[in-house]
Amino acid sequence: MNTPCYTVAMDLRVCQLRNFSISFLSSLLGTESSPVRLDNSSSGASVVAIDNKIEQAMDLVKSHLMYAVREEVEVLKEQIKELIDRNSQLEQENNLLKNLASPEQLAQFQAQVQSGSPPPSAVVPTGGQPPLPPAPQTSGPSA
Repeated sequence: MNTPCYTVAMDLRVCQLRNFSISFLSSLLGTESSPVRLDNSSSGASVVAIDNKIEQAMDLVKSHLMYAVREEVEVLKEQIKELIDRNSQLEQENNLLKNLASPEQLAQFQAQVQSGSPPPSAVVPTGGQPPLPPAPQTSGPSA
């Protein structure tokens, strides 16, 4: 049963696609010793060979993807660890600031949070006194 691979134009395209797929998979898998050949018979051996090569290629892709995913997981684990450490540090700093703030400052802060206004640019010292305004600047020499 040595009929040509194609009888109409569509069959020709299917045959070309099969040959391309086989050569692509062979080059992808690096099979130099025994290239896959497709005989024009309707035997099941060529179909099994193609299926085996496709399975090998998919296994290769799967192993590469798993390796990439493992690397990404390690990077993300490290980032999570750093974020947990930073969060802990900020929580400690927040607790310290809450302990050092006067009740008036806490009330003012709560009012600002509820109104949605931005915090003031000047930090009030823990003594409860606002900072001194900057000294007036003069333009020109003094006599």
